[in-house]
Amino acid sequence: MRPTDIAQLISLAAMWGGSFLFMRMGAAEFGPIALVAVRVIGAALMLMPMLVLRGQWPALRANWRHIFVVGLTNSALPFLCFAYAALSITAGLSAIFNAAAPLLGALIAWLWLKDRLTPPRVAGLLIGFAGVLWLAWDKASFKAGGSGWAVVACLIGTVFYGLSAALAKRWLVGVAPLAVAAGSQCSAGLFMLIPAIVWWPASNPSAHVWMAAALLAIVSTGLAYVLFFKLNASIGPSNAITVTFLVPVFAMAWGWMFLGEGVTPTMAVGCCVILLGTGLSTGLIRGPARVAAAG
Repeated sequence: MRPTDIAQLISLAAMWGGSFLFMRMGAAEFGPIALVAVRVIGAALMLMPMLVLRGQWPALRANWRHIFVVGLTNSALPFLCFAYAALSITAGLSAIFNAAAPLLGALIAWLWLKDRLTPPRVAGLLIGFAGVLWLAWDKASFKAGGSGWAVVACLIGTVFYGLSAALAKRWLVGVAPLAVAAGSQCSAGLFMLIPAIVWWPASNPSAHVWMAAALLAIVSTGLAYVLFFKLNASIGPSNAITVTFLVPVFAMAWGWMFLGEGVTPTMAVGCCVILLGTGLSTGLIRGPARVAAAG
């Protein structure tokens, strides 16, 4: 990769890592439902004009039913899960669970789309899920004031992300990426609009919380989508997905810098185990090559 590609990859990881910080900052005052609505509607308002200016509206119109479903499973519902989790667990811990999404994607693709799993990928799934279960077991407490339901919400969110990857592979291969990005945010915004009106906070959130919500929508969602698809085009999907390894690092760093959140040894080890499993299961980390038998 060129230095500019590496810089863009790091920038994307910083943006997506920032989403967990902004959710943590905004969830308490907005509430999860209103915060997600602001996020997806703001991103849609940014992306839809770009879609029209680039002449890709016909792609959205031709595939709107499938894009609508992917908008729910890849944006509205997982965003809601992680926004709820942000009420009680740190930005870094949420991002670590989020890093398990490619594991679910590989598993669902195997079960549903009959994707082939090599021995290293199977080993990756086992390692990754072991890391998730170990971290969840350590952090989940269902006593009063515990974080058990937040951990459950994160795990449900990763299932939605994994399902979305399979749906996109089945329905949206070859569809203009900007059409998928803009359309999915638009459908998520439509889905969240009425619930947000019903559950809008009784008192107006403070200015700095509005700023966090705006950054969540514009930077960590709208701009991040544009940059991700640009990287897909320039370095390929297999290289672009390496951002998975960097997002938890940035989320933990932002949480520490701006919210004073700590990183426990259990979180650090769990993160490494999950990322190792993710790398193997997605093929980012190659297993040992087979040695041909001598003749």
